[in-house]
Amino acid sequence: MGEVRLVELEAADRPVWLTRMETAFAAGLRDAGLKPGEQPIPQADEMDRVLDAPGTETLQIVRDDLVIGGAAVTAPDDGRRSLELFFIDAGHHGGGIGASAWRATEARYADTEVWETERPYFDQRNIHFYVNRCGFQIVEFFHPGHRPQAGSEGDHPGPDRMFRFEKRMPV
Repeated sequence: MGEVRLVELEAADRPVWLTRMETAFAAGLRDAGLKPGEQPIPQADEMDRVLDAPGTETLQIVRDDLVIGGAAVTAPDDGRRSLELFFIDAGHHGGGIGASAWRATEARYADTEVWETERPYFDQRNIHFYVNRCGFQIVEFFHPGHRPQAGSEGDHPGPDRMFRFEKRMPV
């Protein structure tokens, strides 16, 4: 496997990046045995708010000079970063490419103390990836009867039935 690296997304490449993102998340639905529309997935027309937020870095995941995925990272607090989006094109799954891309992400943001992300309950492949391959822990599950944990910031703004993951980096 060739080197996996991260490259900042150029504005001209954004439409293609968003299409790739939608395609990757739609493949996740199919892998989970669901049909399009049965569960919400990120849509290109909804991503401007996320990608244009102050402090968000949007990245392309590149292997051997071929774009194979993308990521969006924000830094909401000192020492904390949020992985807003992370995807590998369906034709490139397996073989450790996602794990290599995650290691490149950790290396790029080596000052991060705690990573966080959210993923839907139905996406077993991603849950496996974050917990078993990347070392995240599930710390919260959002559902209709969910009450925010002590110390959290109010109500959860996202959809129900999402896991919140955290990864505390070694000191």
